[in-house]
Amino acid sequence: MEPIKTIRGKVLPLPRADVDTDQIIPAKYLKRIERTGFGEFAFDEWRKDPAFVLNDHRYDGAQILVTGPNFGCGSSREHAPWALQQMGLKAIIAPSFADIFRNNCAKIGLLTVVLPQESIDRLIARAEDSPGYEMEVDLATQTVSLGNGKSRGFEIDPHVKHCLLNGLDDISLTLSEGEAIDAFERKRPTFLPHAR
Repeated sequence: MEPIKTIRGKVLPLPRADVDTDQIIPAKYLKRIERTGFGEFAFDEWRKDPAFVLNDHRYDGAQILVTGPNFGCGSSREHAPWALQQMGLKAIIAPSFADIFRNNCAKIGLLTVVLPQESIDRLIARAEDSPGYEMEVDLATQTVSLGNGKSRGFEIDPHVKHCLLNGLDDISLTLSEGEAIDAFERKRPTFLPHAR
């Protein structure tokens, strides 16, 4: 997982509430055994509408999605964050997220930021009025640039922040405790199983 410090990029506006994981990645694409190749199928049903924002090439390459409340609700499928990340997103900003979805995003290095609805409305309007509009999300200072020199702070779990700043997924986090694990194993009674 790549460390996240600052994300600067084009904003993709998606002013919809209650976007569920089946809308993000339809179930028909969950038959794959790989963890890659889902990005092209993100929002597959909605892309059939020519007016859908992802069909507007002015938003190509967007790295920051700004959307409505309760984003990522529905099933707990990990494929939804994979699809969003594989379509190029590095951060998602919304008034609220489904808990399991937000946790799944953190595990793969996809930053989720909660901002008040009025800030979301302002960012969406700016991105819709000016396709190609760029903004910055600074994880270290926990701030989002709102344009015109203004910024807004956001909260994030300290453990999640530590992992994202240092590029630590669950495996690398465990491996970073290698010495403590080895010391624990050396103290275990001999009749118990030992790591090899």
